Amino acid sequence: MNTLSIKKLYFKDTSFANLMHHRIYNVLLFASKYDAFVLEEDGRIDEQLFNEYTSLNLRYPPRFMLVSSEDEANELLQTRSFELIISMPSGDSINPFEWAKGVKSNYPDIPIVVLTPFSKSVSQRISNEDLSAVDYVFSWLGNTDLLLAIIKLLEDKMNVDEDVQSVGVQVILLVEDSIRFYSSIVPQLYKYVFKQSRSFMTEALNAHEQMLRMRGRPKILLARNYEEAVDYYNRFKNNVLGVISDVSFYQNGKKNKQAGIAFGKYIRLSDQKLPLIIESTDDVNRAAAATVNAAFINKFSKTFHIELREMITNYFGFGDFVFIHPETGKEEGRIQNLRGLQEILYQLSDETLLYNVSRNNISRWLYSRAMFPLAEFLKNISVENYQTGNLNPVRDIIFNAIVSYRKIKNRGIVAIFQRDRFDQYSNFARIGDGSMGGKGRGLAFIDAMIKRNEVLEEFENVQITIPQTVVICTDIFTDFMELNKLYPIALSDVSNEEVLQHFLKANMPKRVIADLTAFVNASNAPIAVRSSSLLEDSHYQPFAGIYTTYMVPFNRQSKSHLLLTILEAIKAVYASVFYTESKAYMAATNNVIDEEKMAVVLQEICGAAHGNIYYPSFSGVTRSLNYYPIGAEQTSEGITNIAFGLGKYIMDGGLSLRFSPAHPYNVLQTSTMELTLKETQRYFNALDLCENCFIPKVEDGFNILNIPVQEAEKDGTLKFIASTYDVYNDTINDTLATGRKVITFANILKHDVFPLAKILQTVMRIAQDEMGRPIEIEFAVNLEYDSGKVHNFYLLQIRPIVDMKEIITEKIDKINTDDTLISSKNALGHGIISDIQDIIYVKPEAFNASNNNKIAVEIEILNKQLVAEGRHYILVGPGRWGSNDSWLGIPVKWAHISNARIIVESGLSNYRIDPSQGTHFFQNLTSLGVAYLTINPFQNDGTYQVDYLNEQHAVYESDFIRHVRFEKALVVKIDGRKKLGVVMKP
Repeated sequence: MNTLSIKKLYFKDTSFANLMHHRIYNVLLFASKYDAFVLEEDGRIDEQLFNEYTSLNLRYPPRFMLVSSEDEANELLQTRSFELIISMPSGDSINPFEWAKGVKSNYPDIPIVVLTPFSKSVSQRISNEDLSAVDYVFSWLGNTDLLLAIIKLLEDKMNVDEDVQSVGVQVILLVEDSIRFYSSIVPQLYKYVFKQSRSFMTEALNAHEQMLRMRGRPKILLARNYEEAVDYYNRFKNNVLGVISDVSFYQNGKKNKQAGIAFGKYIRLSDQKLPLIIESTDDVNRAAAATVNAAFINKFSKTFHIELREMITNYFGFGDFVFIHPETGKEEGRIQNLRGLQEILYQLSDETLLYNVSRNNISRWLYSRAMFPLAEFLKNISVENYQTGNLNPVRDIIFNAIVSYRKIKNRGIVAIFQRDRFDQYSNFARIGDGSMGGKGRGLAFIDAMIKRNEVLEEFENVQITIPQTVVICTDIFTDFMELNKLYPIALSDVSNEEVLQHFLKANMPKRVIADLTAFVNASNAPIAVRSSSLLEDSHYQPFAGIYTTYMVPFNRQSKSHLLLTILEAIKAVYASVFYTESKAYMAATNNVIDEEKMAVVLQEICGAAHGNIYYPSFSGVTRSLNYYPIGAEQTSEGITNIAFGLGKYIMDGGLSLRFSPAHPYNVLQTSTMELTLKETQRYFNALDLCENCFIPKVEDGFNILNIPVQEAEKDGTLKFIASTYDVYNDTINDTLATGRKVITFANILKHDVFPLAKILQTVMRIAQDEMGRPIEIEFAVNLEYDSGKVHNFYLLQIRPIVDMKEIITEKIDKINTDDTLISSKNALGHGIISDIQDIIYVKPEAFNASNNNKIAVEIEILNKQLVAEGRHYILVGPGRWGSNDSWLGIPVKWAHISNARIIVESGLSNYRIDPSQGTHFFQNLTSLGVAYLTINPFQNDGTYQVDYLNEQHAVYESDFIRHVRFEKALVVKIDGRKKLGVVMKP
């Protein structure tokens, strides 16, 4: 059975939240004034029951209302709601059984329990009473654990049908008609069950999940005659964990001294493996118990409860699982949790494994720990065709099933990091108690979204998931800053490099070191150490790309070195909060720097090693809004940029492939031979795997290599990604023939060898619907080229695209262009801006891309002046603003243009660059509501009155740029729905 079928058919995670829907919250206790006093004052029933619940990690202890007369009882029943009535006969004239009949006739759905001290005379009296209106009679010895047991017994009965049908909750069936005896054994059984529940709570990943998981404990059902026992068994036979039965009880209305044996035979007709414990006062029945393959225990044994607990532990799968060789009796191993089973599986002898699998011992142990899907799967494994010496296929099936189950069980849960539990199959965990920050929240949301939407599991041979992630919460950052007294240097005006060096010399809090050691020991891939500040990726708080991300090479030989490297990277991310650019950005967004708190995301980097470099098959950024629709594309259909290798290439403005997921066949960049050769990716980013070369720097991309695409051909990773240019025939073929490789993604977008477009459409639709606003998602893909293997689609990050709400009533397309400085048919933004007097523009006639770095420096100086003066401005220039490649545009950072409110990309006749998409820079522009216009006047795509600008007095002018200030404000109008924008003359 392959991994996909295991995932699809068997392992839907168990939802414990809807279990135990029916509960007892209010109990009416009818007792004499003396008994009520004893219970309330001496017994302190509410307090003791509360303590009993607390000690067992139970919630919702019921409230008791004590009454001592029929009138009081009837009045409360009319005015209050009760889920249980307990009557304690006091020997006076009131007959509790007769009273129960009257109550039952008026309140048939409320269970009634009679609680009475026991003696021979009481027993005889009860035997002559009509008990039809009473649900149970119990023997009262003043022990509050009996009250808890009664409440839980009734709650189990109320919920058993729904909970068994819903998730497969297990049932322990007790068959006993002795009131005195079941009054003693039922509280003990619940103690065993609750102790077991506390044990399997540890399989949950956080406190909330632990409490919910308690609801999956085995339920206890009490049958008091043969017919009731058979009815329970027939209803729940596929979910019975075990049976404890007396020998002598009523059958067909008569006492049958062998009814328990008869019931055992009935069970064995359909189930030879079900654990059965026979208990009797007569040791003669030991032999009879053996005939139905049942364990035997004498009721009169002085150690009865100890023996019963041991039998339940051994036969019902409670406690540790002890693997004992069936022939030698030697213990081969002992496990306490699912991870232990996974680790010991290949160490067990064939004989021991075969013995336990064939008898359903392993599945029963899993059932008792509420791991129902996995238990059900293992229960149905047939081992008849396997013999000792040939059990590796069985081991493989069980191992793969455990891995699959653990992954699905962990999905959508923010686990508390546990050093002894975290391994390569863990999914998402947090270290610390503070906030996870923007990126951390986004990843947790994605993980939960995947779990909620089963449609994301329906892509054949594709697993949609997030990378293994651990978040170091903001309280660790606070401890780090205070422990090392870093705020004075951090808030000073020293250089970024000096800030970084102070942080690198500081010590991390000790409580983090041990956790990170466990994380490192479980790691098998390079680690991205990513910023996740409180403000980052938040709604209306655009901080994407402001802080640093470091990629740490994986060092298999020296985990201690890897730990030190990760610690250095974390400290460097902390330092980036206080870099000059970060402070400028905080000021521009009206935030206070010392209020910012930094969490850190440690995330396995998607990809594979190829010699000394590491990269995924491809990466991408997808947006649910397409601000540059082409042809039949619609704004609401979204836009995606993908690139071979690491996604940093896209974030830094590299030449990626742009397409609409709704129109994957229509890719402008590959629509002609000329465009395909000129406008497709020529370089790709990969991580340098040199471990000793990692020394954190202010510039976080120091170990990201920019490699010619052709060099990847030897890695065998261009399959499905690249096409080949045949220079002799001047054609491009979607194969890997001899010739220049061109990154077209044709096999994916046109030939659908990987359902990328469908996945993106589905993910965007679900994510936008669940976030309630337009979104941007980063992703990476690892393709598997061997047939039958599963491709991995990793969702790396999600953030909202902030949408401005200003209303435009004027029809911009009707405005006379003679009245405008700039008009654009490709405008991003929405609204009216009417408070800008300054415009900085690059002189078109003097422009040469070789001067772009010089231009960036000049603009930074002017921006500082305008920031100091509190003035916003319009910025106009050719190429891509903010590109890391100075040949594609002017390489400004956000801090260099932080006061620009309108940014214009103006193409020249000899310099036309397609608009930017998918970068952090671009995200920040849109999120801050900065208008973004693209014009190409030489192609009649918009207008630009540069001659008018040249006639105006310049506040500043150099060889490359001019700064003009008008006396009157310039009015900017943008209609985002039609993508039209104008800058009016003053």
